Amino acid sequence: MQPINVTEPMSEQVHFYQVSQWPLWMLAFRPYFLAAGMLAVLSIGYWLLILTGHASWQLTMPATLWHAHEMMFGFAGVVAVGFLLTAAQTWTGVASISGNKLLWLSVVWLAARGAFFITGTGIENFNLYAVIFCQLFWWLGAITALANMLLKANNKNNYQFLPILSALCSLNIIYLWLSIEQNILLALAVVDTAVLVMTLLVGVVAGRVLPFFTARGLSLAEQVRTPRLDKILLYSSLFAVALYFISQLFISSINPGWALAVVAVLHLSRSLLWWNYKMFNVPLLWSLHFSYLALGLGLALVSLSFYSSVILFKDALHMITIGTIGLMILAMMTRISHGHTGRPLTIPHFMAVAFALVLVAAIVRSLLPFIIGPHIAWQLSAVLWIVAFSLFLLHCLPILTRRRVDGRRG
Repeated sequence: MQPINVTEPMSEQVHFYQVSQWPLWMLAFRPYFLAAGMLAVLSIGYWLLILTGHASWQLTMPATLWHAHEMMFGFAGVVAVGFLLTAAQTWTGVASISGNKLLWLSVVWLAARGAFFITGTGIENFNLYAVIFCQLFWWLGAITALANMLLKANNKNNYQFLPILSALCSLNIIYLWLSIEQNILLALAVVDTAVLVMTLLVGVVAGRVLPFFTARGLSLAEQVRTPRLDKILLYSSLFAVALYFISQLFISSINPGWALAVVAVLHLSRSLLWWNYKMFNVPLLWSLHFSYLALGLGLALVSLSFYSSVILFKDALHMITIGTIGLMILAMMTRISHGHTGRPLTIPHFMAVAFALVLVAAIVRSLLPFIIGPHIAWQLSAVLWIVAFSLFLLHCLPILTRRRVDGRRG
């Protein structure tokens, strides 16, 4: 993705009190990627303290539900929105949300994170009602901003992102409402469905950027295009996600395992078609390829969990949440942070280490609980994740908070 060429005088001074004019608020990827990195470290850090007994959980909402919500709707959600609001500016030529609007929308997202911990109001579940209000306001603001850009440009090719974000928003609110009702099993089924909906977004985005990034990064003559497979994969994924949702919330006798297996095979086939051994010399490429490979493997494991008691559904799903969503987010945030601030697409060696740590964390969390025990696997995976995203913050915090190096606005 190339940012819109809007020049910006290098000599322009922005005073400290002009908060909305800081470089941080020029495009959505800046505050949202920074927020995601911080949430990745802080929320999993707190989760690790809970797992090890060094922190207690006082809220009525179970800690597992809070953890699932923050990683799916807080972390992954804010990255998806940051990416789409930034990319849409390139797709449409329409200026994206920035300045005061972006600042206040970010404040709402931050308020939702803090609202979980509101206590002492005397109103039962007041904190969760506050989270619902903030999350709904944030989702609607983001979807409206994206829709405005796509509709202004009549950019029909990207309309598909609007129903995907709307589905995530709906699942988010349903999840929180079920948490208030203490319907734990149904709430967990909803968040698992949200993970599968997120794979739809991953599949669409990967289909666009991975062949392009690979061809460009390896100086290939042309991209590997798979238009027919892309279309089959999209419709198959929609069917599999819908079947899973129905099986968990309405008709328990339905087994969605076979449909998920079909989608897994399609993803793995596309992954092999895109594979190029030269990518191992480019961390920003191999990280994306391995994250996409993890999607096919993760869906295969999830499918097998419906037929074997050896493979647990939650363990299998973490190959997707960590190996696909986590690693792809880390790699894409790093790449976009460089590309959209005018920096070369070369990264320090410790960022390649960060990518590897997330990949190992996925393997540990999804495959090793049966071997080394669940608690050890969970804790080790959490430590690897925290180190990886701490390295991201170390590298990208100054990039995201400073002006572009080429003087453009973005």
